[in-house]
Amino acid sequence: MTHDNTHCMECGQSDSLAAFRGESFTVTHKSEAMVVQDLAGERCSACGEVFFDDASAAAYAAAGDALVTRARQHVAAQLRRVRIKLGLTQRAAAELTGGGHNAFSRYENGQAAPVAAVVNLFTLLDHHPELVHELHGPQRDAAHE
Repeated sequence: MTHDNTHCMECGQSDSLAAFRGESFTVTHKSEAMVVQDLAGERCSACGEVFFDDASAAAYAAAGDALVTRARQHVAAQLRRVRIKLGLTQRAAAELTGGGHNAFSRYENGQAAPVAAVVNLFTLLDHHPELVHELHGPQRDAAHE
């Protein structure tokens, strides 16, 4: 990381940046966390902002990407488990949630992230599977009108 001056890029304070090496930082995403070790860069003594060097920034970003992927895989597995528990095909689940014909396939393969409403609905249906029949009835009736 190179700076043209010693000003903090966040707060603008001059002569406030101090180098650090070998520090660990925790990256979090949703309920997941990962510790990234041996990072280096500069820290502002005025506001506390951290500026990683290029290698450390790449390591920190890679950890964040891994957590996003892990969270997406967890949601995909949860949706698949509940869909099967409810006896729904991927197509039926997509129709139930208003998605395209292959939306659930994309969710379950991690190719697309479902909106929170879909995740919340399937969490609710996991706890109350009998409610799926209430969702089917009105939707089918509306489709035939």
